[in-house]
Amino acid sequence: DELIYSASRAQLQRVWSEVSYRMQALRDNPDCAKQQFDRIADDNDIGLHTKLSFDVHNDVAAPFIALTRPKIAILREQGVNGHVEMAAAFDRAGFTSVDVHISDIIHGRVSLHDFTGLAACGGFSYGDVLGAGGGWAKSILFNARARDEFSAFFQRTDTFGLGVCNGCQMMSGLKDIITGADHWPRFMRNTSEQFEARVAMVEVQKSPSILFAGMEGSRMPVSIAHGEGRAVFSGDPQAAFDAQAVALCYVDNYGALTTAFPANPNGSPFGITGLTTTDGRFTIMMPHPERCFRTVQNSWHPDDWREYGVWMRLFRNARVWTQ
Repeated sequence: DELIYSASRAQLQRVWSEVSYRMQALRDNPDCAKQQFDRIADDNDIGLHTKLSFDVHNDVAAPFIALTRPKIAILREQGVNGHVEMAAAFDRAGFTSVDVHISDIIHGRVSLHDFTGLAACGGFSYGDVLGAGGGWAKSILFNARARDEFSAFFQRTDTFGLGVCNGCQMMSGLKDIITGADHWPRFMRNTSEQFEARVAMVEVQKSPSILFAGMEGSRMPVSIAHGEGRAVFSGDPQAAFDAQAVALCYVDNYGALTTAFPANPNGSPFGITGLTTTDGRFTIMMPHPERCFRTVQNSWHPDDWREYGVWMRLFRNARVWTQ
């Protein structure tokens, strides 16, 4: 057989992608566009993968399923859209998930005193007016009843909380009433200057977060979808690491913490994308674990995964802690 044409995968993909790259460089941050285009040439990049410090098939919450089902408030506000998946994930882990709108708290229809946990969900509360999560946080801080409810909840020792994406941004706005959240940043516009909806690789860092118990050092893919996810610290970001406040970071496909796009979709320093309090009870993160806790939700997964993927461990850890 006569060889008609030969070229490497990288050569062909760069030719195929060059027009898109040129358009992206004009529309978005040109540095991010070039970083993404240059990544095509890396033939050693293994792509999405998992490297786990725990058994994905081990249901650590199984001993408690037949006991009580702690109540968790699935918090939402105008424009929030991730509450159904969040409720499902906590329900599968052994909780009673209760739909709680912030207006229920403001008007006294619901009290956080009745709940062990709260989960602030993703979306676009108030259309991201006043900054992503800003309007939501201020609707709590500037209402006496809501502020008192949340302050009392955060000060109890038998409670925990999770803030995801817009809920992460909102909870970072409440850090003044959350004990041990001094190192939490604000979240600003992505370096790419665009809304990024991707699957990214993350690594669990050493921290006291109850939600990441037994997961330290694990690397796995996760869904991300945000326009304002870049962590901006009031001081040196290294101080957050030194205080073990950093729970989760973006990594490249070689496992190194990264600021390069698109492995780091927002430009956060050191790839920081999840943080916790000093006692580990309250954790915020920009990625969406509730969007990939079931295997079928993942665009890629190892062949041996069964019904649940790696992110189910986070929700099960919450159930173990409540027991």
